[in-house]
Amino acid sequence: MLYDFLSILGDTILDVAPIIAILFGFQFLVLRRKVPHFPMVCIGFVLVVLGLALFLVGLEEALFPLGKSMALQLTQKAYVDAADITTTGAIAWYHYMWVYLFAAAIGFSTTIAEPALIAVSLKASENSGGGLSAWGLRVAVAVGVAAGVALGTFRIVTGLPLHYFIMAGYGVVIVQTIFARKWIIPLAYDSGGVTTSTVTVPLVAALGLGLAGAIPGRSPLIDGFGLIAFASLFPIMTVMGYALLGDWRARSSTPPEEEKEP
Repeated sequence: MLYDFLSILGDTILDVAPIIAILFGFQFLVLRRKVPHFPMVCIGFVLVVLGLALFLVGLEEALFPLGKSMALQLTQKAYVDAADITTTGAIAWYHYMWVYLFAAAIGFSTTIAEPALIAVSLKASENSGGGLSAWGLRVAVAVGVAAGVALGTFRIVTGLPLHYFIMAGYGVVIVQTIFARKWIIPLAYDSGGVTTSTVTVPLVAALGLGLAGAIPGRSPLIDGFGLIAFASLFPIMTVMGYALLGDWRARSSTPPEEEKEP
């Protein structure tokens, strides 16, 4: 593990080096100014490199194996609903209910804990003057990711083409965009992007690869990827749906104006 850590640390330094070169290059050559608090900035870069290296080691040693092993266990006969399996022994898509439930749960929980989503929701609530609840936005995004990941696992089990789901999903998004208020549309589209970050992506990707490797006739390369696309698409729907629901509740709770007497 120490050798793997040092190897990943070296790769991380090479990956971060261009960023450091661009930042310091612009600071010294273009702006021609000294870096404020230069020692603290250097310490910060060192901590960033160490943090990234430790995070990558954690992915390889913990999250990816854990997601794969859980997918393998949930596809075993003990967890597959075999109550109505045909006499031929074939297992249909509806026998994998535990897989769909686990996918939805892991999608919801990882999204709620996503640091990028927390930051965006707090800023959205702050800029809206408290009119938009930070927790409401986080839950709406998490529900979208849960639904998307569950549907993505269904696609892996059935082997249906990915592009059919994506085209249908963006068709729904286009229709919602027409009727949604202008202020929620950019936030909804950004909410789909912030889900693909440090917490959600590793577990969801590991789940997809493990599930594709456990289902007979599925290829991890062809069928294992694509869950992240679902996790990015469905939050756009749920956030705009959350805004439309809020507008409907506001209209229904507002009493009609009294008719003016002639």
